[in-house]
Amino acid sequence: MTELAFAAPAEVGLCPERLQRLLAVLQADIDRERLPGAVALVARRGKVALFESLGQQDPAAGSPMTRDSIFRIYSMTKPVVSVAVMMLVEQGRLLLSDPVARHLPEFANQKVAVERGGQVTLEDVHRAATVQDLLRHTAGLTYEFLGSADVQRQYGKLQMGSRERSNAEFSSVLAGLPLMYQPGSVWEYSRATDVLGRLVEVLSGLTLGEYLRRHIFLPLGMHDTGFAVEPSEHARIAEPFAHDPDGGVPMRVLEPRRVAAMESGGGGLLSTAMDYARFLQFMRNRGELDGVRLLGSRTVDFMTADHLGAIPVTGDVLPPGYGFGLGFAVRTATGIASVPGSKGLYYWGGIAGTTFFVDPAEDLYALLMIQAPNQRDHYRPLFRSLVYAALLD
Repeated sequence: MTELAFAAPAEVGLCPERLQRLLAVLQADIDRERLPGAVALVARRGKVALFESLGQQDPAAGSPMTRDSIFRIYSMTKPVVSVAVMMLVEQGRLLLSDPVARHLPEFANQKVAVERGGQVTLEDVHRAATVQDLLRHTAGLTYEFLGSADVQRQYGKLQMGSRERSNAEFSSVLAGLPLMYQPGSVWEYSRATDVLGRLVEVLSGLTLGEYLRRHIFLPLGMHDTGFAVEPSEHARIAEPFAHDPDGGVPMRVLEPRRVAAMESGGGGLLSTAMDYARFLQFMRNRGELDGVRLLGSRTVDFMTADHLGAIPVTGDVLPPGYGFGLGFAVRTATGIASVPGSKGLYYWGGIAGTTFFVDPAEDLYALLMIQAPNQRDHYRPLFRSLVYAALLD
């Protein structure tokens, strides 16, 4: 397995001084103890032009951040699991138009909870949710932390975020709850990718972690990515501050040293900057890395196209100027959004602050690995803006 190629920034049309400014901005926040540490990686034209670690990996221990520190990437798990599903589609195991219940029978006969005047009634679905709905978050599901509607309260009461259930048990419990919306009617960020994780298990006969390990991580050389961290590697785990630097509340993040019952397809993976960069280079190469092809090029194009069209978007998770593909947010206009980017850019991030974007028009991708949950909405656009400021050509 070859390493990703490196290049001086100027060789790939990036300004070295402006990339150093990106690092200086991050370092300034580390110095004033707003950010524990970070790993930043920027690649263009297939070559890594910036790969630096800053600050502390574990502020409690005072250990320095390293380029191979291991991060909780949370929802950056979703694109990886979406790739796994599309690999199964390419093998003829399922169609995107298949009703979810064809493969997960527990999802048959779903009902939609409709709230009117403080009363909740259950209505039949107009059409069954499909695998495509799961991939693009239009299956009528939700997340318990996004609001206080009746369905979201039920998610919370049943602790749908618990890591103590197996993927099979999770799927069974979730399927017993009503939907928040009619399938296909709105985009609502949701536990849909956790359901996709169970779908992978049923279709492959493997646990989700084992499927990803055999069919994605080993082929792509992502040797430090998985649902738990081996004891021999515990010293590499990046940690947030014990208390939020802005509000002082205790920081609660998942425990990567323990093997959880649930391998969350929506948010359970741990990874390093270089491992995830290999995944992004595979995506940028439209399905191939180092001679290993996992997806057809047109399948990657299909995944990173907008699949929402006129379907309305709820909440503020998906910003203006973006649609959603199969596992990724997709930029639909050069303007409108509050950060730079080309039409066709795709991205996502994790709730602890990790973020990435791939811009095919610029042949550019970048990722920022941090563990700063409450600061994520600041660092994502900051990082994007500083990377685009470094483009020269």
